[in-house]
Amino acid sequence: MTPQQFKEARHTLGLSCAKLADLWNMGEHGGRTIRRWESGDRPLNPVAAYCIGLMLEREDVDPNTLRR
Repeated sequence: MTPQQFKEARHTLGLSCAKLADLWNMGEHGGRTIRRWESGDRPLNPVAAYCIGLMLEREDVDPNTLRR
């Protein structure tokens, strides 16, 4: 999953960076970490990519439909 696909997945789920970070118990600066993943400033955490993929599947969204 690319940073852009991660961002698109988050938007598809209707979540802000802060809300996703809160759901994942990432702490006070979790939203900033997510923004850094999405901008490419930090490598995308593979566990986060897997988890957001599971969240998409739960909502019946095919992760393969995200832009590449």
